Amino acid sequence: MIPSITEIKVRGYHLDLYGHVNNARYLEFLEEARWSFAEESLDIDEWQRRGIAFSVVNININYRRPAFMGEVIEIRTWVSKLGNASATIRQELVLKGKETPVADADVTFVMIDAKTNKPIPLTGDIRAAFAAGQNQTVD
Repeated sequence: MIPSITEIKVRGYHLDLYGHVNNARYLEFLEEARWSFAEESLDIDEWQRRGIAFSVVNININYRRPAFMGEVIEIRTWVSKLGNASATIRQELVLKGKETPVADADVTFVMIDAKTNKPIPLTGDIRAAFAAGQNQTVD
C-alpha cells in the first residue's frame, strides 16, 4: 500500500520565537494529514450517517529536525496496526524532495458510537476499510 501524502508549506504563523515550527503545530499538521487520509480511504459521510466517529486516545511523536519558514513538509500516513478495539496510524514527516526526517508519530485511535461515546469493536466493514489502508500488522 502506498501511504497517503499531504504537503504543508511552513508559514510564518507556524513559527515560534526561535524561528522554527512550534512543537504544538506538528499536532495540527498530523491531524490535517489524517483527515486527508480518511477522505481518500474511507466513506466518512456514510460513517457519520451511521453515528460512527474517530477518537484519538494516544499520540507518540518524535521530533527529528526543526522545520523553517518556506520549507515544504511531506506527511506520509498509513494504518500500521489494526487491533480488535483500536488501530494505530503511522505518520512520517520529511522535507519534500530531500527525504530529511522532520518528525514521526504513532497515533492510536478507537471508533466510537457518537450517541453513547462508547468505543465500538473494529469488525465488519469498519475493519475492512482500515485493513485496505494498512501497511503492516493485524492483531
